[in-house]
Amino acid sequence: MLLYADILTQDEMFSDAFPVKLVDDIVYEEGVDVDIGANPSAEEQDEGLDDGTTQVNNVVHSFRLQPTTFDKKSFLAYLKSYMKAVKVEAFEKGASAYAKKIIANFKDFEFVSSFGGQADKMLTYFTFWKDGLKEVKL
Repeated sequence: MLLYADILTQDEMFSDAFPVKLVDDIVYEEGVDVDIGANPSAEEQDEGLDDGTTQVNNVVHSFRLQPTTFDKKSFLAYLKSYMKAVKVEAFEKGASAYAKKIIANFKDFEFVSSFGGQADKMLTYFTFWKDGLKEVKL
């Protein structure tokens, strides 16, 4: 099993226990089925949550990721700072190009970060910068 940790904070970000693919040689996308309990089947009407339980996203919960409140301007400022900290030239070029995809679809993204980081059934993708991670074999 592989664990992916942030190279700046050493925080665990995700593992290969969930489906992972490399996109444009710049980001890892991790796809996760998220069951938010909508549209219960006709056979089983009681598919809701028990009292006192909370439904969570597995990746966010497992790796203790926290929501952020980026707007486009603050996201781009953060990314610029992050790219400088990672210090990989190919990453800076690739991240700049990929950031354009993110900005073009900004309303479709939710941003989460690690603690140390400077929702019917749907597929949620998490995007992690490849060069900002290191692989740890477990």
